[in-house]
Formats: sequence, C-alpha cells, structure tokens
Amino acid sequence: MNFRSFQVPYSVDEQYAKKAAYFSMEFAIHQPLKIYSGGLGFLAGSHLRSAYELRQNMVGIGILWKYGYYDQARNQDQTLQVTFMEKIHSYLEETDIKFQILIHDHPVWVKAYYLNPETFKSAPLFLLSTDLPENDYVSQTITHRLYDANVATKVAQFILLGIGGAKLIDELGFNPEVYHLNEAHGISAAFYLLNKFKSLEKVKDHLVFTTHTPEEAGNEKHDIYLCQKMSYFCGLSLDEVRKITGLKDDQFNHSLVALRFARKANGVSALHGVVSREMWSHYEGICPIISITNAQNWHYWADKQLYRSLEEKNDFSFDDRKKYLKKRAFEIVADQTGKLFDPNVFTIVWARRFAGYKRADMLSWDEEKFETLLANTKYPVQIIWAGKPYPLDYPAITQFNNLVQISKKYKNVSVLIGYELGLSKRLKQASDLWLNNPRVPREASGTSGMTASMNGSVNFSTDDGWIPEFINHGNNGFVVPKADYENMSVQEQDDYDLNKMYEILNQQILPLYYEQPDTWRQIMKNGMMDVRWQFDSNRMAQEYYELMYKAI
Repeated sequence: MNFRSFQVPYSVDEQYAKKAAYFSMEFAIHQPLKIYSGGLGFLAGSHLRSAYELRQNMVGIGILWKYGYYDQARNQDQTLQVTFMEKIHSYLEETDIKFQILIHDHPVWVKAYYLNPETFKSAPLFLLSTDLPENDYVSQTITHRLYDANVATKVAQFILLGIGGAKLIDELGFNPEVYHLNEAHGISAAFYLLNKFKSLEKVKDHLVFTTHTPEEAGNEKHDIYLCQKMSYFCGLSLDEVRKITGLKDDQFNHSLVALRFARKANGVSALHGVVSREMWSHYEGICPIISITNAQNWHYWADKQLYRSLEEKNDFSFDDRKKYLKKRAFEIVADQTGKLFDPNVFTIVWARRFAGYKRADMLSWDEEKFETLLANTKYPVQIIWAGKPYPLDYPAITQFNNLVQISKKYKNVSVLIGYELGLSKRLKQASDLWLNNPRVPREASGTSGMTASMNGSVNFSTDDGWIPEFINHGNNGFVVPKADYENMSVQEQDDYDLNKMYEILNQQILPLYYEQPDTWRQIMKNGMMDVRWQFDSNRMAQEYYELMYKAI
C-alpha cells in the first residue's frame, strides 16, 4: 500500500467529502488495542467507528503506547496494584514512514503504524511511536506510558501528537481541510501549521477544537519556559509566542491557546457548552464555542438481541435475554471475587474512571443507610464497583481500596479490576441500574450511561453532563433533582445528593423493580429507544461535519 499519497481506502460519501484529521491522545476502538485510559478514548473510538460507518473522509492520528495506560492488577490483599506490561499488536501494519521532529532541540525519530479500517471497522488510524533503536532511551520512553507522570515526558508526548501528527499528515500527502483536536493535547500542531501556512488566519481556517473539561483548573497548563526549552513552538521566540497567543503570564494554557487558534470549538453536551462559554468569556480572542453532545457507537455497544426482542414486542424473550446477560457477566464477578451473584436480584453498577468529583463510594458514606440497603430482604440488591484511577492519583486509589475492604464484609458487594472496553460492556449488561453521581457541574458529558441504556440498564444519575438532555424521570431513567448547588458548600451538596439518591432508590426504584416488573421493563425499553438515535455516535459524527467542519 502506498502511504505517500494516502486516500481513505473506501468510497467516501459525498456529504462527508471534506478531508479531516482527528487528533487524540487515546482511542478505545476495540479491547485488544489498549491505548486508552477512559472516557476521552471511548468517545474517540466511537467517533472513528461512526466515521467508518458513514464513509467519512477522515483519518485518526494517535500514539502507539508501548505499555498502554496501565494494567490493573491486585496486591495480595486484593487492593489495587498498578502494573505495566508491553503490548503486542500484530494486526497493526508497518508503514514506510519514518521521520524526525525536534524535542528538546534534539532530533527524535518517529515511526508511523497503520490500523486498517477493515481490522476493527473504524476510519483509518495512524499511530506514532518513538520506541525505536535509532533513538536514545529517554526519547524511546516518550511513547511508553499514556499520560506519563513526568512533566517533561508529558510535554514531549504533546509535541509528538501535535507536531509529529501534523508532520505525518504532510508525509502522507493527505492535505486535510480540517485539523480537529480532541482536547488540547495536540495544540502544538498549530505552531507547525503556522510555519507551513505562514499566517495565523490560515491556521484558524483549518483548526477546530473539542474541549472536554468543565472547569478552568482542570485544563492542562505547563511552564512556558519548559515548553520553549522542549521545542514546543517550532522555532518561535517567546516574545513571538506571547504576541500570537496573547499569553501574558508564565503558564502555557493549552486549552486557552486552542480556543484562540481554532476558528470554532465545541463543548460535549448542551450544559457543557453553556459552562464553557461562561468559563472562557473573560478572555479575549476566544473562538465561538458551540455544543455537540458526545455519543457512543450503537453498532459496537448495543446488545442486538435485546433490541430485537423489543422490536418484536416479545417480553418473554426480552426478560430472558437480560437475565442471560446478567448471568454471563456474573461469571466474571465469581471468577474475580469468589462471590456468586443472582441474576434475579436487582443489580447496581458504578463503573468508570475513579476521580474525586465522581464520588465512586458515595453510597457508602452513610453507613446506616448503606447497611440497611444491603440487608434488605424484601428488595435485595447486589452492587458492583469497577474502574481505573489514574495510577498516581492516590486519593482515588485509596477510594478504590476502601471499597475493596468494604466489599469483603458482604456477599452482595464486589469490586472488579480490568475496567476496559470488554469488561465495560459486560457490566452494562450485568446492571439493572447504572449509577452515576458526579458533583454538578463537574462532568462535561459522561457517556457510560449511554452504552448502559444500549444494554437494557436504567440510568440513575445526578443532573449533569448529557443527562439533562436524556432523562425523563420515571419514564426512561431516574435523576436527582438539581438543588441550588452554587450557594451550597461541597459538604452540603454531597449531603443533599446522597439523601436524595437513597430516597429515590428506596421509595421509587426498588419497589418498581420488584412489584411492577412490567413498568420497570417499559422504563428499560424507553431508555433503549431514546439512546438509539439521539446518542448514537453516527449522529455526533454527522454533526461534526455539519456544525464544525464547514467554514463559518
């Protein structure tokens, strides 16, 4: 295959003829390709799958992480152990593309690998690696670990994605009309394009940006002198950088620069669009920020047999299928924890990235209520927790380990490891209730509940991210009614949400499940139907072309 004048290897639908290059630090396309950590990757993977289904003229640009994010294992006492294991990807194709970029004023060799669209049914994906014998060991480590904790290594990774990705596109001869940054990790591409186009206006004509972070403190910032020393600015002096970026202090704010260099940006839910516009409104030179709500790929995630039973109005088949899905998933629970869960028992699952604001262990904060819930013989419950904390986020790891210790006291509580694409799908099939309780408005979108609904699970959430666009309380899911969070302390917000969650769980959800199974089934079906189109990533991928890629 000729990679020097690259065209997507399938016929392109005319309405998606505009060439786009999609940059992301992580892609969760399929379980064997472990180059993702969480929601950002799940989103990017679904985007590429939908680009393939819609026959869009798009390529993905990412990094081939030698050790992935990390492998979640257990210590002797079952607490979390972080392990790093080399990944083998024999299905990736070698390309003849090898080139150099400057990192820390030092030439670093970069090699490109190719994921063929037919391998996992995704748009073409090119993955960059510096793990080459031509490089010194420090340069090789740039592509070892996703989100490396070393600051200089992380900046080098951002340079590789942005500058390396933009240079790769030139090596491919692809000439995209749109460079789409999924988060600001790749904004160094703008400095490469500035050298190429010799005009900031031309850079803006080509650049669009998706922001996923709903609070300013959460956006990546690095010392501007470090970035300069690391060759981040493609030869520009700091005075020139300050002049074109408008930065006045010594922090290089990646998202702020992306918002000044892009012609258009988007938040990832309607609520996040509002939060983002407000958050950045006091800065000058910001591009327009619209919203395109995240979504997940229905063909990849949904249980088709469950949907078939729904369409055929065969309730017996529908119930039987859901019970089978639970039973199959509970084999994983038994294998990991030695606990035998019952497919007839109401099962609550909380599974996603562990982070403080997501409040994984919130149900356990009120010990009396938690004990009562777990000991309820009239309405028995089973609870499963799973998810990966960042390997150096010690408060989140402590939270995970505390849940492991709690689970040892109960037959009906389990904490699982290995939360990746495969387990994620199984747990969505295992759950009757998909629990999601971030502090409002900290969750930009959150997409795990979408794929839960695609597998017959009912969402129960605080009113954040995509949830305000989806849940009709008691009809297709359950939601904690918003309080005046802005005038509450964190403790007051936590207390309010916790009490409301227990109230809704005990007074509405459990009685419905056990006493009105027909009504419960209808809520499941309503959720399945409501996510089918509105939150399928085909809708999202189409909106990117219509709302972001077309010139203003």
